[in-house]
Amino acid sequence: MSSSFAAGGPLRWLSGCYFFYFAILGALIPYLGLFFEHRGYNAAEIGFLMAIFMGTRIIAPNLWAMVADRNGLRAELVKLGSFTAAIGYLSFFYDGGFWYLVASLTFYTFFWNAILAQVEVLTLDTLGANAHRYGAIRSYGSVGYIIWVVITGWLVSQWGAEMVLWVGLALFSGLFVCSMPLPSSRQTNQDASAAVKSPLKFNRAIVLFLLSALLLQAGVGPFYGFFVLYLKKVGYSETMAGVFVAMGAVAEIFMFMLVPRLLKQFNLKLLLMFSMAMTAIRWCLVATMPDYLPALISSQILHAFTFGLVHAASIQFVHRNFSKEHASKGQALYASMSFGLGGALGNWISGHIWGDGSGAAYVWLFSALCSIAAMVAVYFIPTRACMVETANGS
Repeated sequence: MSSSFAAGGPLRWLSGCYFFYFAILGALIPYLGLFFEHRGYNAAEIGFLMAIFMGTRIIAPNLWAMVADRNGLRAELVKLGSFTAAIGYLSFFYDGGFWYLVASLTFYTFFWNAILAQVEVLTLDTLGANAHRYGAIRSYGSVGYIIWVVITGWLVSQWGAEMVLWVGLALFSGLFVCSMPLPSSRQTNQDASAAVKSPLKFNRAIVLFLLSALLLQAGVGPFYGFFVLYLKKVGYSETMAGVFVAMGAVAEIFMFMLVPRLLKQFNLKLLLMFSMAMTAIRWCLVATMPDYLPALISSQILHAFTFGLVHAASIQFVHRNFSKEHASKGQALYASMSFGLGGALGNWISGHIWGDGSGAAYVWLFSALCSIAAMVAVYFIPTRACMVETANGS
C-alpha cells in the first residue's frame, strides 16, 4: 500500500486531507480568542463561542456516520463536507454581531467536524491488512498543525488578528481540493445493501473503551483551553508558550513513526494503559514544576503518548471491534465521546477549578486523576478485543 501512496494513489490525497484538517485546527483554535477579542467580545462570550467547536463535534460525526454506514458514500461525504465548510466559512468574514457569529460557527464547524471520522475509515479501508501503518499517514496532520500554528502566529503578530480569516479560508480551500480526487467509496455488494443490517451492539469492551476515551480527553481538554494561560501565569511569554505547544506536536510525529513497530510487538490494551500512565505523569509535572524548564519540556515530549500513541491505538481498536457496516459509527462515537464530550466536560470542570487563578495547579492534578481513571477502565477491557491483525511479513 505504500507503493500506492508513492504512485499518487488515494493515500496521497488522504494524507493531504489530514494535513489541511489539522492545519485548520492549528491556525484557528490558538488564535480565535485573539480574533474574538479584536472584534470586541468579552471573556464569557469568547468562552461560549469556543465551546461551539466541541458542541458540533459531539453531534455532527454521529449524524454523518448514520448516512455513511447506510450507503457507503464516505468519500462523497468528505467532499460535500469540505466544500460546504469552505463556503460556510465565508460567512465568518462578515461582522454581524454575536448571534450571527454563533450561527456562522455552528454551520461551518458542523460540516468540518463531521469529516474526520470518514477520513479515518477511508484511510483504514485503503490500508487494508496494513492498517498498522496508519500512523505514517496520520502524521501529515501533525505536520500541518505545526507548520500553520507557527505561520499563523507570525502573520497575526505582523498584520493583526484579522489574518486568521484569510489563513482559514486558504486552508479550508486546500482541504476541499485534496478531497476531490478521492475515489468513490460506494458499497457495491448488492446483498449488503439489500439485507437488513444488524444493529450496533455495545459489548463490554466497547463500553469500557469509550469510557476510557472520555475520561482521558476530559483530562486533556484543559490543555487546549488553559495551558497557555497557565504558562503566562507562571511567567512565560506567549511566544514561548507557542513553542511548547509545537514541541508536543513534533513529539507525536516521532511516535507515529514508531507506531507500526509497537503494534506488531504489543497489544492495544498494554499500549493504551502505558500511554495513560505517561499522561498522568505529564500532568503531574505541569502541576508541580512548571517553572523548571527540563520538567516542562519533558511534559511536552510526553504528548507523544497522550495523543500520538493513544490515538493510533484507539483508531486500531475501533477498526477491529466495529464491523464494516458500522465502521463510520465507530469512528464517530470515538470522536464525539472523547474529543467532543470528554473535552467539553474537562474544560467546563477545569474552569470551575481554575476560579480566579488560585486553583490553576489543581487543574492539572484533575487531569492526572482523569488519566488514571481512564487507565483503570482500559484494564478491565478483555484482552482478546485488543489484538491487532497485521499482514504477513509487513
